Amino acid sequence: MAASPKPNGDRVVARNRRASFDYDLGDKFEAGLVLVGTEVKMLRSAAADLSDTYVSIERGEAFLNGLKIPLLEGAAFGHATEKRARKMLLHAKEIETIGRSIQREGMTCVATQLYFKNGRVKVEVALARGKKHADKRESIKQKDAEREAKQAIARGRRGD
Repeated sequence: MAASPKPNGDRVVARNRRASFDYDLGDKFEAGLVLVGTEVKMLRSAAADLSDTYVSIERGEAFLNGLKIPLLEGAAFGHATEKRARKMLLHAKEIETIGRSIQREGMTCVATQLYFKNGRVKVEVALARGKKHADKRESIKQKDAEREAKQAIARGRRGD
């Protein structure tokens, strides 16, 4: 996916489009990531996969699991694995909120997008509740109806 510029010159590296299809998304949080230099270099070349990412809380710290950043070929001291748990930088209250939602309410926390903001890598995570198969069909119907309505409006403007 090509990186798209954000209004203030920052750019999106990756989006998790499946997240809104598979889950009902709730509260969203912005977090920094603790990365190795070669990981940042690979992200600058717009290479990342958010499809299987989730957040886990361990010993009062939040970790992003399943984020795939390809290895940099020829790097002497690069990152060792593509998928590893990466520490997230969040406020204590945000970690507590996420942990409580995961533990008590049976929710999960998934990454929705990865982007650069003021030169720093940020990840947007959302608390999510899994959709049932019927809910997914309903989402598809709503998207189809919205698309048809937009097309009808566009045809009306053109005068077809």
